[in-house]
Amino acid sequence: MNEEITAPQVRCAIANPEGDIQLGIIDTSEALAKAEELGVDLIIIAKDAEPPVCKIIDFGKHKYMAEKKKKDSKKNTKQTEMKEVKMSYKIEEHDYQVRLKNAQKFITQGNRVKVVVQFRGREQQHMDLGHELLAKLVDDCGSTVVSDGRPKREGNKLSLIIAPKGT
Repeated sequence: MNEEITAPQVRCAIANPEGDIQLGIIDTSEALAKAEELGVDLIIIAKDAEPPVCKIIDFGKHKYMAEKKKKDSKKNTKQTEMKEVKMSYKIEEHDYQVRLKNAQKFITQGNRVKVVVQFRGREQQHMDLGHELLAKLVDDCGSTVVSDGRPKREGNKLSLIIAPKGT
């Protein structure tokens, strides 16, 4: 900004509400003089360009507008949540249907779902049944979901993350 610019020449533009006014490639001293004449600052926009690109603009206003733009973009984005559905590998059919229905509801809301199959004690010998249950759940959800990789074993749990297709 201003005197911190070390390049001998810069590509310069003056910020204007209707559109930027291009001054072209000029000496840095000329650009600084023009900025001082207008009572604003000379700010580097692209320092890696050859020659560096600068803009004559009020720095306080520039900073305020950048902050406002960042805040607006953050406000408009929807944060996806991670929902969790837990079950045992020896789950009964009705209980399975309830878990499936909940997972589908979460998916239609646009959330990711972590499906967890819990094992206790000797049940850990039947990890293959847990894998089959997770595969069945993904198949039953249909083409609306995509699984993020393979099921992961976390201690006595087997988990798989499914997400809505297209995210």
